[in-house]
Amino acid sequence: MASKRTYGDGCGIARALDLVGERWALLVVRELLLGPKRFTGLHAGLPGVSPNVLAQRLRDLEAAGVLRRRTMGPPAGARVYELTEWGQELQPLLIGLDRWGGRAPEPTADPYRSADSLLLWLYSRYDPAAGAGLTAVLAVRIGDDRFAVRVGDRLTVERGIPERPDATLAGDLVTLTEVLQGRRDIAEAAQSGALAVGGDVTAVRRLVDALITSRPATAQAPVPA
Repeated sequence: MASKRTYGDGCGIARALDLVGERWALLVVRELLLGPKRFTGLHAGLPGVSPNVLAQRLRDLEAAGVLRRRTMGPPAGARVYELTEWGQELQPLLIGLDRWGGRAPEPTADPYRSADSLLLWLYSRYDPAAGAGLTAVLAVRIGDDRFAVRVGDRLTVERGIPERPDATLAGDLVTLTEVLQGRRDIAEAAQSGALAVGGDVTAVRRLVDALITSRPATAQAPVPA
Protein backbone atom coordinates (compact mmCIF):
# COMPACT_ATOMS: atom_id res chain seq x y z
CA MET A 1 0.00 0.00 0.00
CA ALA A 2 3.00 2.34 0.43
CA SER A 3 3.17 3.06 -3.32
CA LYS A 4 -0.45 4.16 -3.52
CA ARG A 5 -1.38 7.82 -3.66
CA THR A 6 -2.51 9.25 -0.35
CA TYR A 7 -4.12 12.44 0.84
CA GLY A 8 -1.66 12.53 3.72
CA ASP A 9 -4.50 13.69 5.97
CA GLY A 10 -5.25 12.14 9.36
CA CYS A 11 -8.99 12.78 8.97
CA GLY A 12 -10.95 9.51 9.00
CA ILE A 13 -12.71 10.46 5.76
CA ALA A 14 -9.41 11.04 3.99
CA ARG A 15 -7.97 7.81 5.39
CA ALA A 16 -11.04 5.91 4.17
CA LEU A 17 -10.63 7.39 0.70
CA ASP A 18 -6.96 6.35 0.74
CA LEU A 19 -8.26 2.77 1.00
CA VAL A 20 -11.42 2.71 -1.11
CA GLY A 21 -11.35 5.97 -3.07
CA GLU A 22 -9.70 4.67 -6.24
CA ARG A 23 -11.94 4.39 -9.31
CA TRP A 24 -13.97 1.14 -9.25
CA ALA A 25 -12.97 0.25 -5.67
CA LEU A 26 -16.33 1.01 -4.05
CA LEU A 27 -18.19 -0.67 -6.89
CA VAL A 28 -16.13 -3.81 -6.27
CA VAL A 29 -17.29 -3.60 -2.65
CA ARG A 30 -20.86 -3.13 -3.86
CA GLU A 31 -20.66 -6.35 -5.84
CA LEU A 32 -19.59 -8.28 -2.73
CA LEU A 33 -22.03 -6.86 -0.17
CA LEU A 34 -24.61 -9.58 -0.79
CA GLY A 35 -22.14 -12.46 -0.73
CA PRO A 36 -18.95 -13.88 -2.29
CA LYS A 37 -18.26 -13.82 -6.02
CA ARG A 38 -15.75 -15.31 -8.41
CA PHE A 39 -13.62 -13.03 -10.57
CA THR A 40 -15.82 -13.73 -13.60
CA GLY A 41 -18.93 -12.79 -11.62
CA LEU A 42 -17.35 -9.55 -10.48
CA HIS A 43 -16.36 -8.63 -14.03
CA ALA A 44 -19.85 -9.46 -15.29
CA GLY A 45 -21.29 -7.00 -12.76
CA LEU A 46 -18.71 -4.35 -13.70
CA PRO A 47 -18.51 -4.60 -17.50
CA GLY A 48 -16.90 -1.17 -17.81
CA VAL A 49 -13.68 -2.14 -16.01
CA SER A 50 -10.83 -3.98 -17.70
CA PRO A 51 -9.72 -7.33 -16.20
CA ASN A 52 -6.31 -5.84 -15.35
CA VAL A 53 -7.77 -2.89 -13.47
CA LEU A 54 -10.23 -5.15 -11.66
CA ALA A 55 -7.41 -7.46 -10.61
CA GLN A 56 -5.44 -4.48 -9.30
CA ARG A 57 -8.40 -3.17 -7.30
CA LEU A 58 -8.89 -6.61 -5.79
CA ARG A 59 -5.23 -6.72 -4.76
CA ASP A 60 -5.47 -3.23 -3.26
CA LEU A 61 -8.61 -4.02 -1.29
CA GLU A 62 -7.17 -7.31 -0.08
CA ALA A 63 -3.99 -5.57 1.07
CA ALA A 64 -6.15 -3.00 2.89
CA GLY A 65 -8.06 -5.74 4.72
CA VAL A 66 -11.36 -4.90 3.04
CA LEU A 67 -11.75 -8.25 1.27
CA ARG A 68 -10.13 -11.68 1.21
CA ARG A 69 -9.83 -14.65 -1.11
CA ARG A 70 -10.89 -18.14 -0.18
CA THR A 71 -11.57 -21.43 -1.86
CA MET A 72 -15.09 -22.76 -1.60
CA GLY A 73 -15.52 -26.30 -0.33
CA PRO A 74 -16.51 -29.23 -2.55
CA PRO A 75 -18.12 -29.78 -4.92
CA ALA A 76 -17.44 -26.28 -6.30
CA GLY A 77 -13.84 -25.77 -5.17
CA ALA A 78 -13.83 -22.33 -6.83
CA ARG A 79 -11.79 -19.38 -5.64
CA VAL A 80 -14.02 -16.50 -4.58
CA TYR A 81 -13.66 -13.02 -3.16
CA GLU A 82 -15.60 -11.96 -0.09
CA LEU A 83 -15.67 -8.96 2.22
CA THR A 84 -14.01 -9.17 5.60
CA GLU A 85 -16.00 -8.19 8.67
CA TRP A 86 -14.42 -4.75 8.42
CA GLY A 87 -15.27 -4.51 4.73
CA GLN A 88 -18.87 -5.47 5.45
CA GLU A 89 -19.14 -2.39 7.65
CA LEU A 90 -19.18 -0.36 4.43
CA GLN A 91 -22.72 -1.57 3.68
CA PRO A 92 -24.67 1.21 5.45
CA LEU A 93 -22.33 3.79 3.92
CA LEU A 94 -22.95 2.48 0.40
CA ILE A 95 -26.70 2.23 1.01
CA GLY A 96 -26.58 5.86 2.13
CA LEU A 97 -24.67 6.80 -1.03
CA ASP A 98 -27.28 4.94 -3.10
CA ARG A 99 -30.05 6.89 -1.41
CA TRP A 100 -28.17 10.18 -1.77
CA GLY A 101 -27.16 9.57 -5.39
CA GLY A 102 -30.71 8.57 -6.28
CA ARG A 103 -31.79 12.12 -5.45
CA ALA A 104 -29.32 13.71 -7.88
CA PRO A 105 -30.93 16.78 -9.50
CA GLU A 106 -30.05 15.64 -13.02
CA PRO A 107 -31.78 12.30 -13.78
CA THR A 108 -29.95 9.59 -15.67
CA ALA A 109 -31.21 7.14 -18.24
CA ASP A 110 -28.24 4.84 -17.63
CA PRO A 111 -29.38 1.25 -16.98
CA TYR A 112 -28.38 -0.88 -14.05
CA ARG A 113 -25.34 -2.93 -15.00
CA SER A 114 -25.50 -5.61 -12.29
CA ALA A 115 -28.16 -7.57 -10.46
CA ASP A 116 -26.49 -6.75 -7.14
CA SER A 117 -26.88 -3.02 -7.72
CA LEU A 118 -30.63 -3.43 -8.28
CA LEU A 119 -31.10 -5.59 -5.19
CA LEU A 120 -29.09 -3.14 -3.08
CA TRP A 121 -31.40 -0.40 -4.35
CA LEU A 122 -34.18 -2.18 -2.41
CA TYR A 123 -32.29 -1.42 0.80
CA SER A 124 -32.07 2.28 0.04
CA ARG A 125 -35.70 2.56 -0.98
CA TYR A 126 -37.69 0.25 1.29
CA ASP A 127 -39.56 1.95 4.12
CA PRO A 128 -41.04 -0.46 6.71
CA ALA A 129 -43.83 2.03 7.42
CA ALA A 130 -44.92 1.92 3.78
CA GLY A 131 -44.92 -1.89 3.86
CA ALA A 132 -46.55 -2.20 7.29
CA GLY A 133 -47.87 -5.72 7.87
CA LEU A 134 -46.02 -7.19 4.89
CA THR A 135 -44.11 -10.36 5.73
CA ALA A 136 -42.76 -12.43 2.86
CA VAL A 137 -39.75 -14.27 1.48
CA LEU A 138 -39.07 -13.80 -2.22
CA ALA A 139 -36.79 -15.86 -4.45
CA VAL A 140 -35.44 -13.57 -7.17
CA ARG A 141 -33.51 -14.83 -10.18
CA ILE A 142 -31.83 -12.44 -12.61
CA GLY A 143 -29.92 -14.37 -15.23
CA ASP A 144 -27.56 -16.64 -13.33
CA ASP A 145 -27.85 -14.61 -10.11
CA ARG A 146 -30.16 -15.80 -7.35
CA PHE A 147 -31.20 -13.84 -4.28
CA ALA A 148 -33.31 -14.33 -1.17
CA VAL A 149 -35.30 -11.19 -0.30
CA ARG A 150 -36.91 -11.18 3.14
CA VAL A 151 -39.42 -8.47 3.98
CA GLY A 152 -40.84 -7.73 7.41
CA ASP A 153 -39.93 -5.13 10.01
CA ARG A 154 -36.93 -4.59 7.76
CA LEU A 155 -35.75 -5.79 4.37
CA THR A 156 -32.73 -8.04 3.90
CA VAL A 157 -31.15 -9.49 0.77
CA GLU A 158 -28.55 -12.22 0.45
CA ARG A 159 -27.14 -14.22 -2.40
CA GLY A 160 -28.65 -17.70 -2.66
CA ILE A 161 -31.93 -19.59 -2.93
CA PRO A 162 -34.34 -19.38 0.01
CA GLU A 163 -36.20 -22.41 1.29
CA ARG A 164 -39.96 -22.35 0.79
CA PRO A 165 -40.28 -18.81 -0.62
CA ASP A 166 -43.69 -17.16 -0.61
CA ALA A 167 -43.18 -15.86 -4.14
CA THR A 168 -40.72 -16.24 -7.01
CA LEU A 169 -39.61 -13.72 -9.62
CA ALA A 170 -37.35 -14.46 -12.58
CA GLY A 171 -36.38 -12.36 -15.57
CA ASP A 172 -33.61 -10.32 -17.10
CA LEU A 173 -32.15 -7.25 -15.41
CA VAL A 174 -34.12 -4.75 -17.49
CA THR A 175 -37.45 -6.44 -16.79
CA LEU A 176 -36.85 -6.83 -13.05
CA THR A 177 -35.75 -3.20 -12.82
CA GLU A 178 -38.90 -1.99 -14.54
CA VAL A 179 -41.15 -4.23 -12.42
CA LEU A 180 -39.59 -3.47 -9.03
CA GLN A 181 -39.48 0.25 -9.75
CA GLY A 182 -43.14 0.22 -10.72
CA ARG A 183 -42.57 1.16 -14.34
CA ARG A 184 -44.00 -2.07 -15.73
CA ASP A 185 -47.04 -4.01 -14.56
CA ILE A 186 -46.31 -7.47 -13.18
CA ALA A 187 -49.22 -9.10 -15.02
CA GLU A 188 -48.24 -7.53 -18.35
CA ALA A 189 -44.59 -8.56 -17.96
CA ALA A 190 -45.65 -12.11 -17.09
CA GLN A 191 -48.10 -12.32 -19.98
CA SER A 192 -45.43 -11.16 -22.42
CA GLY A 193 -43.08 -13.89 -21.21
CA ALA A 194 -40.46 -11.43 -19.96
CA LEU A 195 -41.18 -12.28 -16.31
CA ALA A 196 -41.79 -15.62 -14.60
CA VAL A 197 -43.72 -15.10 -11.39
CA GLY A 198 -45.16 -17.62 -8.98
CA GLY A 199 -46.60 -17.91 -5.51
CA ASP A 200 -48.03 -14.94 -3.63
CA VAL A 201 -48.15 -12.26 -6.31
CA THR A 202 -50.03 -9.97 -3.91
CA ALA A 203 -46.95 -9.84 -1.68
CA VAL A 204 -44.83 -8.81 -4.67
CA ARG A 205 -47.30 -6.07 -5.56
CA ARG A 206 -47.28 -4.80 -1.98
CA LEU A 207 -43.49 -4.66 -2.00
CA VAL A 208 -43.50 -2.70 -5.26
CA ASP A 209 -46.15 -0.33 -3.86
CA ALA A 210 -44.01 0.26 -0.76
CA LEU A 211 -40.98 1.03 -2.92
CA ILE A 212 -42.97 3.50 -5.03
CA THR A 213 -44.57 5.16 -2.00
CA SER A 214 -41.20 5.81 -0.36
CA ARG A 215 -39.65 7.40 -3.46
CA PRO A 216 -37.47 10.30 -2.19
CA ALA A 217 -37.79 13.82 -3.51
CA THR A 218 -35.18 14.94 -6.02
CA ALA A 219 -32.61 17.33 -4.60
CA GLN A 220 -32.81 20.88 -5.93
CA ALA A 221 -29.90 22.05 -8.03
CA PRO A 222 -28.50 25.42 -6.94
CA VAL A 223 -29.66 28.41 -8.98
CA PRO A 224 -26.71 30.22 -10.62
CA ALA A 225 -26.11 33.67 -9.16
